Amino acid sequence: QVQLVESGGGLVQAGASLRLSCVVSGRTLSNSDMGWFRQAPGKEREFVAAISWSGYTSYADSVKGRFTISRDNAKNTVNLQMNNLKPDDTGVYYCASGRRLSTTYDYWGQGTQVTVSS
Repeated sequence: QVQLVESGGGLVQAGASLRLSCVVSGRTLSNSDMGWFRQAPGKEREFVAAISWSGYTSYADSVKGRFTISRDNAKNTVNLQMNNLKPDDTGVYYCASGRRLSTTYDYWGQGTQVTVSS
């Protein structure tokens, strides 16, 4: 069974940095497309960043230049380095996994809370 466990969230002030991690079990990361999503209170879940099985990365316009997604296949872990955080970055951050070359993510983590105060 595939499981994703996120960690690294917290309460920080605007301008600070956080590093989120997602440990994947039951699926080989090198054969997976991985993504990070977030959901703010009262809003729909939105795409943040993704990294394909081949290492190709993509970002939402709102986080480009501030967030970096990376993967450590040896540790089966995906990370999201978040710099210069803004209050609008507040939300629950979810890690997602999809089969290589699939168009959908079929497994999701429970989420980790990120709160950025002004």
